Amino acid sequence: MGLLVFVRNLLLAFCLFLVLGFLYYSAWKLHLLHSSKYGHCSLPREKPIADSVVLSFDSGGQTLGSEYDRLGFLLNLDSKLPAELATKYANFSEGACKPGYASALMTAIFPRFSKPAPMFLDDSFRKWAGIREFVPPFGIKGQDNLIHAILSVTKEYRLTPALDSLHCRRCIIVGNGGVLANKSLGSRIDDYDIVVRLNSAPVKGFEKDVGSKTTLRITYPEGAMQRPEQYERDSLFVLAGFKWQDFKWLKYIVFKERVSASDGFWKSVATRVPKEPPEIRILNPYFIKEAAFTLIGLPFNNGLMGRGNIPTLGSVAVTMALHGCDEVAVAGFGYDMSTPNAPLHYYETVRMAAIKESWTHNIRREKEFLRKLVKARVITDLTSGI
Repeated sequence: MGLLVFVRNLLLAFCLFLVLGFLYYSAWKLHLLHSSKYGHCSLPREKPIADSVVLSFDSGGQTLGSEYDRLGFLLNLDSKLPAELATKYANFSEGACKPGYASALMTAIFPRFSKPAPMFLDDSFRKWAGIREFVPPFGIKGQDNLIHAILSVTKEYRLTPALDSLHCRRCIIVGNGGVLANKSLGSRIDDYDIVVRLNSAPVKGFEKDVGSKTTLRITYPEGAMQRPEQYERDSLFVLAGFKWQDFKWLKYIVFKERVSASDGFWKSVATRVPKEPPEIRILNPYFIKEAAFTLIGLPFNNGLMGRGNIPTLGSVAVTMALHGCDEVAVAGFGYDMSTPNAPLHYYETVRMAAIKESWTHNIRREKEFLRKLVKARVITDLTSGI
């Protein structure tokens, strides 16, 4: 009889253990589901924004309120300066460069923004946690040896001494859009301290509309000018590395080695760039990652290049300028699909109707991002194409 009682009690205890285990497991699964759907208070500030609803955090890790969108941008983007900034810049004369202006406004509408980030990779690149964990285009994982070899020859990691010494820097990103044509903005563009051009957009013959000054030309192998005579004499050549082959290509260029056409490029690439190593830079991949996941909100895709999660070079350049410039302007940005016969680019006859759906970019989301900046006066759009 005593044995039966013991066995019965043992079975009851075992059943109770199973019930408690099931309840604990169910609660744990429910917690995971809740966390993945609505975010979690321990989410790191730099964690990329997914497509689902998440909580937003400011630069101190505090949760933002309902007046901010899912990415962390202020919903009410008033074109007026915030009161504290209006007071700060009240005594500046018309046209005078205002130190810290772009980053101050950016922080006002997007508290997650953190200004310090070097424009170009330098010899401490292995220490930068923000890009070390990601493969190109969002980081440098797997590229250490190539980057080290390139930097050991270029030996320059900043802008020119003259630009670095400026108390206040005004920058303009010149896009390639047809909206630039016949605007006669050339002299106004040339007035900026730093003029950034993208890929192979020409200057010669278009000076009246696009200016003649080039400080930085940012490109990747397939987008680079293929004729050496097209390059501006006084500009810096900046590589934006979107894949590992891009860094290998730059090593060929820097060491003046033969470029192989079978290295995984999707079209023909330049075999020579008429720049000496000290005139060559590598764009900090942090700006590609920040533009994609933090500012535009493209799909994270486990940190890998995928459908619709690569920002255009224009948005990457704007992101770079927000970190490195005091005032930021753009020109030649924006595609107006309602005018199919308008010129797509300022330098050719291809029409707007030629644009097809892009596999890599999400033009709609990028336009939303850029419009926020224009509406809040973070950037100035000289051609009103955004």
